[in-house]
Amino acid sequence: MRRTRLSCAIGLAVMATCFMPAAQAHESHSSQADTHTSSPARDVTETTAQYPLTIQHAFGTTVIENKPQRIATVAWANHEVPLALGVVPVGFPRQGFGDDDGDGMMPWVKTRLEALGGDASVLREDGRTPDIEALAASKPDVILAAYSGLSEDDYARLSEIAPVVARPGPRWSSSWRDMIRLDSAGMGMAAEGEALIERLEAQVAENVASHPEIQGKSAIILRYIDPEDPTRIAFYNDNDTRLRFLAELGLTSPSFVSASASDGKIGGRVPPQQLAELADVDILLTYGGQALIERLNQHLADNDLPTFSNDRVILLENDPMGTAANPTPLSMPAVLDAYIAELSRAAEAAKG
Repeated sequence: MRRTRLSCAIGLAVMATCFMPAAQAHESHSSQADTHTSSPARDVTETTAQYPLTIQHAFGTTVIENKPQRIATVAWANHEVPLALGVVPVGFPRQGFGDDDGDGMMPWVKTRLEALGGDASVLREDGRTPDIEALAASKPDVILAAYSGLSEDDYARLSEIAPVVARPGPRWSSSWRDMIRLDSAGMGMAAEGEALIERLEAQVAENVASHPEIQGKSAIILRYIDPEDPTRIAFYNDNDTRLRFLAELGLTSPSFVSASASDGKIGGRVPPQQLAELADVDILLTYGGQALIERLNQHLADNDLPTFSNDRVILLENDPMGTAANPTPLSMPAVLDAYIAELSRAAEAAKG
């Protein structure tokens, strides 16, 4: 990727989309941030929800008896929903992937949090599962987890602390709309969530209309290639948020990728007999870096198949731009334009 140009684009977008609207709310949150009590900022007009609220999800039904005042989140990016709606959570996990400066937050999250009067003290050191003790200590009224890989056991443990807005379907399969819709509903801000969805949909539609060259192009997102066994090539499939977003942008998946989604999982492996179909894909996105591409190309060459030129490849590296394939409420205004520009570049290269 052309890292300098994309980094500049991200920085400017973060300033434009996060700081200025939130600045209006800074004064109202500065006194509340000391106690980390969640409340709406002035740049959001809150509607009145009817209680008790009932929310259906993969593990059953969650009932929220009263308006939540203290909102905590778990897993990836659920905290962006309250922040986008002008609410500072009482706790959310440090983010690992994409955090290139080590502060535990994406730049758009940090900008929004600070503009709302919050600070890094709300971050938790979650591991593969939520830190139950730290989460309980934040005394939440509701726990948002609409986009997550929560197990039923995780859900049961979290439910002992507060009502949980869990994922609606298989692990890590929630779309960005699912995340906003369910998490905002759990906050008693469903109407505000729908308005946020509409704003983001308008940005997506504008980008898609401006880049007809990506329409109908095939794409795959690789997770890894086993360095000891290059026949083990793992990818995300159509159940995963990333592929669902590519489909929304007008791209298609290879048939073996779509077929692997039938078991409800979010990924699969390239069948050796369909290696030629992998070689025919127009655009390849990968989290594995250039070393993975080199292993893939060697494997293709060993099987007398065409290799991938670098201009058809999008590297999703461990920096903020690397998170662009996985859309979230605050990242989309910051990185969507640059992400689609990269898809456009690769699509143009695929024409040759």
